[in-house]
Amino acid sequence: MHSSTPSALRVLALASVASILPLSAFAQSDAVITGKAAFADYTQEHPGVRRKITLADLPEPKEDESVDNGPSVVPRPEGALPVAPAGFKVEMYAQGFTEPRLIRTAPNGDLFLADSKAGQVKVLRGVGSDGKATTTEVFATGLDHPFGIAFYPLGEHSKWVYVANTTSVVRFAYKEGDLKASAAPEVIVPVLPGYAQLRGGGHWTRDVAFSQDGKRMFISVGSASNADDPDTHPNEFRRADVLEFSPEGKFVKIFASGIRNCVGEAINPTTGQLWCSTNERDRLGDNLVPDYITSVKEDGFYGWPWFYMGGHQDPRLAGTHPELKDKVITPDVILQSHFASLELAFYTGKQFPSTYDGDGFAAEHGSWNRAHRSGYEVIRIPMQDGHATGEYEDFLTGFVTSDGKVWGRPVGVTVAKDGSLFVTDDGSKTIWHVSYTGK
Repeated sequence: MHSSTPSALRVLALASVASILPLSAFAQSDAVITGKAAFADYTQEHPGVRRKITLADLPEPKEDESVDNGPSVVPRPEGALPVAPAGFKVEMYAQGFTEPRLIRTAPNGDLFLADSKAGQVKVLRGVGSDGKATTTEVFATGLDHPFGIAFYPLGEHSKWVYVANTTSVVRFAYKEGDLKASAAPEVIVPVLPGYAQLRGGGHWTRDVAFSQDGKRMFISVGSASNADDPDTHPNEFRRADVLEFSPEGKFVKIFASGIRNCVGEAINPTTGQLWCSTNERDRLGDNLVPDYITSVKEDGFYGWPWFYMGGHQDPRLAGTHPELKDKVITPDVILQSHFASLELAFYTGKQFPSTYDGDGFAAEHGSWNRAHRSGYEVIRIPMQDGHATGEYEDFLTGFVTSDGKVWGRPVGVTVAKDGSLFVTDDGSKTIWHVSYTGK
């Protein structure tokens, strides 16, 4: 079973989009949809469609436009599969998880999965003749909403698996091929800002990544609120930040600030820079504030909560911190608002066509604060020599039925050792396998 999209169907899909958008958006085969037409909903999301949103396209805030339109996830319709571009095959790889979230590939090719609500990290290995995992084991249990997973030292001979819980970072001794932790975890960072501090609440995911030289450990900590002023809300202390630690857990500094919720971290293999897949704030209208994917500048400020990209002041905090306006960094890739961009991975494999080399992939969990649903897909981030073009492309869609019912919500994405892609979906509680066949 697969969802390779025949060329004729793809033409029909694009024709459907064209019926909504101006003809100028499709003036050439590789056209990029720009301007106001780039703001779309799930009915206009189709594999291969590219969009580019710039600061000039951002509307004025419309707080009265804000709606609560979260999905009530329905069972996956019989035979329904995610839809990939022509030449790609999509198969169901594994099911039966409590809450499959972030997924990372171990040096030997095993897949490590954070089953967050179950408090477990699981290991999946192999692909059988039926397309399913040949081995699934619980590597560790008793964790506090685990999310981030990283192997250290970098390379083929990692000795540790680091796991970022909601309120701490721990590591497990590891040798190649381990399916179960051989010992109890070692606590590396005993306290992260979060639920345990001042009833912090808010965003609970924490990711962990290491710099290419192995000397820096980056931990992302999302905000406790939508747009509370940290000056008057102590539960925002060291939140909406990327924090830098040593690999041994010593706090170094706030590496970057004003990033409301950097859910997914990844190191760009070409430039060595840290990148973030970021959830921005809500309740300023259907098309504000855009989520984004960006390289993260050391000591950089990304605006939250007083400003958002381009030095726009949040009207709910008008007049505060005018000295910061010109310091707000514009992200590399502006996505649609309320996409809920989660895990990010760079393509380092050789299975996909060479045009994918070095590109990013990000899972978009889907909107709740938008009148017409958007997201619920995996997107591709085109790159040139390690730098984003500013565009994004629909890659894996079809998680929403034609009448707007949601059955799947992408969370994690990782590149397998053979160059294929694995995607977690906590709506249908499935791991999907995307491979290139050329057919």
